[in-house]
Amino acid sequence: MIVLEHGAWADASSWSSVISRLQLLGFTVYAPPNPLRGLPQDSDYLHQFLTQNPALQRQPVILVAHSYGGAVITSAAVGAPEVRALVYVDAFIPDQGDTVASLLSGSCLAGNPADLFNIVPIPGAPGDLDLYLKPSVVPGCFANGLRASRAAVIAATQRPLAASALAATFGPPAWKTIPSWAVIGTEDHVIPAASQTFMAKRAGAHITDVDAGHLSLISDPSVVTRVILEAVQATG
Repeated sequence: MIVLEHGAWADASSWSSVISRLQLLGFTVYAPPNPLRGLPQDSDYLHQFLTQNPALQRQPVILVAHSYGGAVITSAAVGAPEVRALVYVDAFIPDQGDTVASLLSGSCLAGNPADLFNIVPIPGAPGDLDLYLKPSVVPGCFANGLRASRAAVIAATQRPLAASALAATFGPPAWKTIPSWAVIGTEDHVIPAASQTFMAKRAGAHITDVDAGHLSLISDPSVVTRVILEAVQATG
């Protein structure tokens, strides 16, 4: 069983090419929505999906995440006994005490928020804000390496991330007890390769580098699929 978690400014369709490849190989795949409402909320949502969904009971699960989704699975997989492996794709791999913001050093998203985001208040959540990437930021930052037309679609269809997600502090990480793999885009501008490599080595992850930007799940789905299969075979 493969469960795929998307990241910020995206939805489950970002996994489409990977899903197609896995399904052709006979795997059952789920790509539940990531609410993007904050780390505790998003992690709780995925944890409930993993532990309460009858379709996933007594089935070994390979849990895969992109970008901010890596932060989510690192919390959500704690206490989820069916999760056998974690696969991080251009993703945050936090340790206890980290925040997403603290892991953004060198990122193209580490500048003045007013220059990077269209910021909208969240109804019913006083003090929190929705962050939308400015369309001008998407091609060279979030979607570097993709065609301009594809980047424009991503900018138009993005789902916002709640600003509070950047400041939440992580508890004990699931990778302390669950083996992990990491696909690292060497041209990633959102989470620079050096940062990803540091996090992956800290987690003891099996590392695969790919000549890609932040969206290797779109630009290089065959590589991402291959690493997922490695995790399946190793934990199997």
